[in-house]
Amino acid sequence: QEKDRKMTEFWLISAPGEKTCQQTWEKLHAATTKNNNLSTNSKFNIPDLKVGTLDVLVGLSDELAKLDAFVESVVKKVAQYMADVLEDSKDKVQENLLANGGKVLSTTCLDTVPFLFIFKGVNQIDNDLKARASAYNNLKGNLQNLERKNAGSLLTRSLADIVKKEDFVLDSEYLVTLLVIVPKLNYNDWVKQYETLAEMVVPRSSNVLFEDQDSYLCNVTLFRKAVDDFKHKAREYKFLVRDFQYNEEEMKADKEEMNRLSTDKKKQFGPLVRWLKVNFSEAFIAWIHVKALRVFVESVLRYGLPVNFQAMLLQPNKKTMKKLREVLYDLYKHLDSSAAAIIDATMDIPGLNLSQQEYYPYVYYKIDCNLLEFK
Repeated sequence: QEKDRKMTEFWLISAPGEKTCQQTWEKLHAATTKNNNLSTNSKFNIPDLKVGTLDVLVGLSDELAKLDAFVESVVKKVAQYMADVLEDSKDKVQENLLANGGKVLSTTCLDTVPFLFIFKGVNQIDNDLKARASAYNNLKGNLQNLERKNAGSLLTRSLADIVKKEDFVLDSEYLVTLLVIVPKLNYNDWVKQYETLAEMVVPRSSNVLFEDQDSYLCNVTLFRKAVDDFKHKAREYKFLVRDFQYNEEEMKADKEEMNRLSTDKKKQFGPLVRWLKVNFSEAFIAWIHVKALRVFVESVLRYGLPVNFQAMLLQPNKKTMKKLREVLYDLYKHLDSSAAAIIDATMDIPGLNLSQQEYYPYVYYKIDCNLLEFK
């Protein structure tokens, strides 16, 4: 897990082409790898996009920021739901969350994908996730309710899987069998007292049918007309008569419902995990496309026309992030006169931390792949 954490953050940056864009790339690569391998780097080639007016680009920059936040939220929702669905196999979550087979971030080129197409595609994933999650959670909830009924203390749990037909006197006009919860501490009292708690209790008719940590479940047979008297007297000795009617049909229906829900859950599990894998990949790729568009628009706004910049993907070494920031600052501080004031990235400089995006003299977007916070 600790090793994984080192690998979960990427920095997507761009800098203006020097004599050539290749030279920009080589300069960055040399500066970040010559001392202690501050980061693992790759080129991030963005195709030439049509450039509109400055006003259009400024508007697009705002829209892309909103789209970025929306797509990221959907990526995280799909990832988190994968963890929920895998339940006991959370260690398998990471291997199921691979976008494009784990190759997305090392991609050398991104296709131009229409802005609206990205939104529609990711919005569809978001809506589908809500519908699928709702159906699966409903099924899981119903199954858990039934499982809870079959667990817990003898005072509340279902007795259908405990008692048998032979534990009861059935179809008798005069006799009835009751089920009584007897605290273990009071069991000796029960053995001594139950036959005399009311008139007309059948002698030696009580057996222990089941036990949990605190209590025994006992049966006892008596005449119907003595039931109220027996219940009243039993309470005085802390013996609790459970309200239970032996009904084979109902018990069978409960078991069948449990089996049906359990089978349905197993049937839905595989297709749901596959859907989550595929759509995590789709949403993540869309997210990277949005980041690419943001880099393009921001680079044109910052560095001007003609389009001439190199986008680069850095995977920082977690231990040397501060040093990497300093190296990048030294490389690119000449790009921005206001950059001289921004050595400490945590400083809050009015007008520069737009949309909570840290400001640097180079174009910078963070891709945080630490999508899951396991509790």
